[in-house]
Amino acid sequence: MTDTTQTMDASVGKSSRWGRELKKIRSNKMLMIGGVIVLIFIIMVIVGPDATGYDHSKMSIRERFQGPSPAHWMGTDNFGRDTFARIIHGARVSFLVGVLSVSIGLVAGMLIGAIAGFTGGFLDNLLMRITDALLAFPPLLLAVGLVAAIGPSIETVSVIIGIIYIPRFARIMRGAVLSEKSKEYVEAARAIGQDPWRILVMHIGPATLSPIIVLATIVFALAVIIEASLSFLGLGVPPPTPSWGGMLSESRTFMTKSIWMAIFPGLTISMAVLGLNLLGDGLRDYLDPKDY
Repeated sequence: MTDTTQTMDASVGKSSRWGRELKKIRSNKMLMIGGVIVLIFIIMVIVGPDATGYDHSKMSIRERFQGPSPAHWMGTDNFGRDTFARIIHGARVSFLVGVLSVSIGLVAGMLIGAIAGFTGGFLDNLLMRITDALLAFPPLLLAVGLVAAIGPSIETVSVIIGIIYIPRFARIMRGAVLSEKSKEYVEAARAIGQDPWRILVMHIGPATLSPIIVLATIVFALAVIIEASLSFLGLGVPPPTPSWGGMLSESRTFMTKSIWMAIFPGLTISMAVLGLNLLGDGLRDYLDPKDY
C-alpha cells in the first residue's frame, strides 16, 4: 500500500512539474513566437525547394520579372527562375552556415573558456588575451578580409564565422565557470577526491549550459546576417547556388522593373533574424533560475 502511494505521489509530482513547465512556456510570448518562426524555417529547410514544384535553377526567359501569382507565389527573377524555390534553397544555405559556424564557435569557445576559467593563472591570462585580440576586429570586416584572402565557399564562410565568434563563447563560458567553481557542490566534489577534470566536465559543465544555449541562438542570427552580407558583396556562397544576400545583390539592377526581387529575400532575412532573436530572448527568460 505504501509503495503504491509513493508511486502515485511521484507520478502526480512529475505531471504537475510538466504542467508548470508548459504553463511557463505558454506565458513566454517571445519564446512562443520565436519558436514558431524558427520552426517554419526548419520545415522549409527539411522540405526543400522540390515541394514548390519548381527547380530553383531552371531558367525561363518567357517568365522573366513576373509578379506574385498563383503560379509563382513570390514572382520570378531576371532569368525567369521561381523566387520562392530559390528562397527555400537559400534557407538551406543560411541555416547550414549557421549550424556549422555555431558548432565551431561553441565547441572551441566552450573548451577555451572552460580551461581558462577552471585553471586560472598564466594560462587564463594567455587565452583571454588571444580572445581579446580577436574581439578587437569588427566581425563583418574580419570576415570580409579572411574570405577575400581564402576564397568564397560554404565551408570557408562557415569556418570563418565560427572562428570570429569563438571569443564570445569563450568569454561567456569562462564567466560561468568562475561563478560555478566556487560553489559548495564543487568544493564537496573536491573534498571527496574527484579528479579536477571530471569535476569540470560532469559537474560544472552542465550548470553552465543556460547562457551558452542563449548565446548560440544569438550567434546563429548573426551568422545568417554575415553570410547574407558576404553574399551581397560577392564574397559569400558563389553562384549559381541561391543565397538570400546574393538574391538581394542581383535585384539591385532591376529595382524599378521588379521590386519583388528585393522585397521577398529582404523580408525573409528579417523574419529569420527576428525569429532567432526572439527565441534567444525567450530562452533567456525561460532558463533564468530566478523564475523558479
